Amino acid sequence: MKLVPDPRDVAPRLATGAFILNSGLGKLHADQATAEGVHGMACTAYPFLEKIEAQKFTKLLACAELAVGGALLAPFVPSRIAGVGLTGFSAGLVGLYLRLPGMRESGSLRPTPDGIPLAKDTWMLGIGLGLLSSGARWCCPSGSRRGRRCRRR
Repeated sequence: MKLVPDPRDVAPRLATGAFILNSGLGKLHADQATAEGVHGMACTAYPFLEKIEAQKFTKLLACAELAVGGALLAPFVPSRIAGVGLTGFSAGLVGLYLRLPGMRESGSLRPTPDGIPLAKDTWMLGIGLGLLSSGARWCCPSGSRRGRRCRRR
């Protein structure tokens, strides 16, 4: 069992993990106005969240960010597992970017100045998908001279 991430996964895990962990720490003790702002934006994109009280939602979001950020920073968490968390979390944020009015130019995926902070979540989605493919199998062509079998990298 491998307890350290592949060296190619270290930089993306550190960068995204530190970013998400910091965001979660900032929301953990959010005041009522901040909680209502975060909750209101989330409810605009995902109306089913209106059933959750703003302070509770923000606390749950902070805990999710702490869990995902911590998993990315913990070297004993396999990259694929960390990638699952990051992909799911960032997919929800990309959905927020796509659903909120005023975040994108009309008829385009290009962000408006207000949308740039949310558009960066597409990078996290890409990093998450990259971590999911960590350790994927690579096979030599069947006619390879060396005749190597598929191996895990």
